[in-house]
Formats: sequence, C-alpha cells, structure tokens
Amino acid sequence: MKNTLKLSGIGLMILLAVVSCQKNEKADPMPEPVEEAKPEQPMTKASFAKEEHDFGTMKKGEVVQHVYEVTNTGDKPLYINSVQPACGCTAPDYTKDAIAPGEKGQVTLSFDSKNFSGAVTKTAQVFMNAENSPV
Repeated sequence: MKNTLKLSGIGLMILLAVVSCQKNEKADPMPEPVEEAKPEQPMTKASFAKEEHDFGTMKKGEVVQHVYEVTNTGDKPLYINSVQPACGCTAPDYTKDAIAPGEKGQVTLSFDSKNFSGAVTKTAQVFMNAENSPV
C-alpha cells in the first residue's frame, strides 16, 4: 500500500511538472549585447613563481599561510585588484600598491583547518590588470 501511494505521489508530481512546463507565453526578446567595459588600468603581464602549495600533514584547527610571489613581467604597472578565495576558511592579503615592471609583489593566503579533516584542496583567484587574469 505504501509503495502505491509513493508511486501515485511521484506520478502526480511528474504530471504537474509536465503541465506547468507547457506555458505558451513568448519569452522576452534577447537583450542587445552590451559592449564590454574597457579596463581602466592598462594591461600588462604577470607571472607567479609558484601557483600551488602543499602544506602537507597538519592538525585539525591549525592555521597555516603561504606567500605567493608575483612578478610584473610587463612594461606597465601591475595592480592586484582583488583576491577571492573559494571559501571563508581562506583569508587573503596582497600587495595593494602598484608593482612596477620587473618588480615583485605578494599574495598571502591563510588557511584555517578547524572545520576540516582529511585531504583538503582550496583555491583562490587573483584578479589583476594582467593578460592572464584571473590566475
């Protein structure tokens, strides 16, 4: 009896889904493409000495950090506009001033492992006025 009720309920939900999907309203026309905003900062080139770091084995609750070195390999000042970690367990800090051509800046990521156990992989995106942004 329970199986019949479950199947009937599922059948009713499928029927309602099919009926509700058959609206004959016309969709709004596609909006005109908007011209992409031109960057305020001139584009340059940047490279990271290392893009990944393995903290190895750590204890739950341990806070660790790594400093990534970024070099301005272009001919215009490099600006790190923002660093966006994938989750709140990773806190970013980075060079806020312009990085002159040939000079180096830093991106520091701190990871708090208090809510994690086992193997963990976290990422962050670095947005800057470089051709390869975001990294």
